[in-house]
Formats: sequence, structure tokens, C-alpha cells
Amino acid sequence: MSCVTAALTTSTVALGPQWLNPEYILSSFGGFALFAVCFIIFAECGLLVGFFLPGDSLLFTAGLFVATGALDYPLWLVCLLVTVCAMAGNVVGYYIGHRAGPALFSKPDSKIFKKEYVEKTEGFFEKYGARAIVMARFVPIVRTFITAMAGVGRMDPKKYFTYSAIGGVAWAAGLTVLGYFLGQIDFVRKNIEMMLILIVLVSVVPIIIEFLKARREKKSLVEQEAADITQVFPPVDAEATQYIPRVDRDR
Repeated sequence: MSCVTAALTTSTVALGPQWLNPEYILSSFGGFALFAVCFIIFAECGLLVGFFLPGDSLLFTAGLFVATGALDYPLWLVCLLVTVCAMAGNVVGYYIGHRAGPALFSKPDSKIFKKEYVEKTEGFFEKYGARAIVMARFVPIVRTFITAMAGVGRMDPKKYFTYSAIGGVAWAAGLTVLGYFLGQIDFVRKNIEMMLILIVLVSVVPIIIEFLKARREKKSLVEQEAADITQVFPPVDAEATQYIPRVDRDR
């Protein structure tokens, strides 16, 4: 407990507001820390307003706290509860999108709930198939909105919840177990905040890759369109134009 508390009090790099710091959350709730973790995971996975919550880093820190004894629960119980909450959040998020989504995304002047988001999500599902659901678990913000989008797009519930469960186990239980085993390493215990920053950076890698890929595809499309236009309307030869007689408009 002392190592974790020392790391919390002596950390100098801010991960955002203190109340979003996973260490602060777990330390502040004391005996109710596990309940706080479960609620935050549920909210981030199922409620649209929970997109800013620290899911990845919170799961990792929970596992680390179990390893150090700061969170006095068996690892299997923590993994089970966070996984169930992640799945339950997806169920709620799906039906929120299914019921309220059409009304939210049908407003043409809405700056947040745009219809184009639904179309892009449907294209995302068509491109990556079922693995998109599993992949989205590991991308902050995306994992919050994609479940509601699946409901808006009327994705087959059985298919969605099946792959959502697979992603939930891999994400929620996986990161908790990772935090547990790495938490037994002295260097990790003494550099908790560095580990959390690393997790945040790793979690946004898929977003960066997808952005660069989309940018490259857009550039290729523009170049292809320019090439097609050139074939239809070939450029005029400058030397040839000098032999074209001019029409004297004054005559």
C-alpha cells in the first residue's frame, strides 16, 4: 500500500483532472473502490456521457492494486465483475442507440449526433466485420460510441453481443490481469504514472493508424480522380496553340 500511496503523492506528471486519475479514484473510495471501478467501466461502455472516463488505465491500476494488496479482493473476482459490467454496459448502450438513436441522429443541425456518424460506423462494420466490435474495445471513446451506433444501425443483437462478450473478456479481464502481473515488478510499482501514460499512448495507436490510413486512401482517391480527368480532358499542347489563328473581334 505504501508504494502505491507514495507514487500517488509524489507523481509530477498530470494525466488530467485529479478526480479522473485511476490511483486517486481507487484510493479515495477505500472499501468501495471495486464498486467505483465497476460503475465507471459500465458507464464508459454503455452510457454516451461516459466517453471521457479512464477505462484502460483504471483496469490496469485495479489489477496493480490487487497485486500490492491495496485492493483486497481476489483477482478472479475483480476480473469477473469488470467483465460483466463491460458486457452489461454494451447491452444498455446498444438499446439506447436502438431506441433513442434514430431521433438523436435525425436532427440535421446536431453537432454531436450526426447521421454521417451512423453511416461511417456501418461502413466500419462492413469493412472489418465482427472483428470491429472486438477492436473497438481497445480504442478510447470509440468503445463508448460504437455500441450505440450498433443499435442505431440495427445490427443483429445476437452477433453483436457475442463478439462484444469476446472483446469484453479480452479488454476488461486482460488489462486487469496485465496490471496484476506487472504490479509485482518493483519498477512498475514505483513508476505507476509512467505505466498509465504508456497505456494511454498505446490505446490511441489504433486511432492514429486509422487516421493515417484514411488520409492515405483519400490522397490516393484524389490522385486517381485527377488521373481520370486528365484522360478525359488531356492537357492542351502550348506549342500547338500558337498556330491557332486568332479571331479579330473588331472586324
